[in-house]
Amino acid sequence: MSFYSYKNANASMSPGCITGNPCDGLTERVCIQVKNVYDSCLQQEQLTDKTVTVSGIVPVLPDNNCRDTGTRPCKCECDGCTCNCTCRDCGGTITYNEAVENAENSPCRPQPCGAWTFESCRSSTTCGTISNLTIDRLCDRPQFARVKCKVSLPIDVLFTDQNCQEWMGRAELPVDKDVLLAIPDESIVPFTLESMVSGICVTGTYIGNFQFKITICVTVILKVLAEVEMMVPSYGFCSVPPCEEFAENVCDEFFSLPLFPKSACEESTTASANTGCSCNRSCVNGLGRACGSCSSCTSTCSSCGTTCAGTATQCPRCGCAMTRTT
Repeated sequence: MSFYSYKNANASMSPGCITGNPCDGLTERVCIQVKNVYDSCLQQEQLTDKTVTVSGIVPVLPDNNCRDTGTRPCKCECDGCTCNCTCRDCGGTITYNEAVENAENSPCRPQPCGAWTFESCRSSTTCGTISNLTIDRLCDRPQFARVKCKVSLPIDVLFTDQNCQEWMGRAELPVDKDVLLAIPDESIVPFTLESMVSGICVTGTYIGNFQFKITICVTVILKVLAEVEMMVPSYGFCSVPPCEEFAENVCDEFFSLPLFPKSACEESTTASANTGCSCNRSCVNGLGRACGSCSSCTSTCSSCGTTCAGTATQCPRCGCAMTRTT
């Protein structure tokens, strides 16, 4: 379903014009370079008995870095100024790249033996590959088009051989799409179509010749994008606060105490202010720790009827409001 489809029940949350002045107080305009999403749609489905061919098979071997310390160091893959780092505990879920690295570093690399047994599979990345793309604009619906394409979902397949050795391989699952999307008019800067994918297997069976027959739950998001320079309202640059270093401040509670003990006069003033005594009676023992009883000042609970001396505002029994009586 499109953002702009008449079937969309959340039109108020879609891109488009707005009325009124929701940005009251914003006076600065800033030009930013972003990918503008002209339209997007999501489809989720269960694909049954799909055949995938596994390649790049590697054994799932222990990581040599785990033997001494019990933990694996972080792995970082950087592209320009962007880095994607993962820190995996030994014995946790392993990725295909980690399996390849462990196999390359192993002094003894086994070979698959006997019958294979399917264990699991899931998508290896959220980036799908679009092919066989055709866009046919509709004459009866301006700016809409029929978009047909094939989205390839990359998946990692985990299986075992007859020696109970785990193996992992990669496969691609093609998913055909035929949808309606709002397509912008032609421009100097062209629009592009991108996909975001995710999938996880329900069942699987090895059928021989490096092929598995699987049932998989698939999510595919198609997006119509263009790199644009956009004017947006702004509050100005972000104010970056200083970092707070982690420390177990066991002395904080002790340091929060007053430097010197309070005198009797200071305690008397504090007690009078906190208890709210207004019947002009002296405090108990003259120490300012609690107000004495006062027959002319009482409070009654509006719910349970509990009566207390003084001017309490909240019932100590049920927590409801107290009504003051004199």
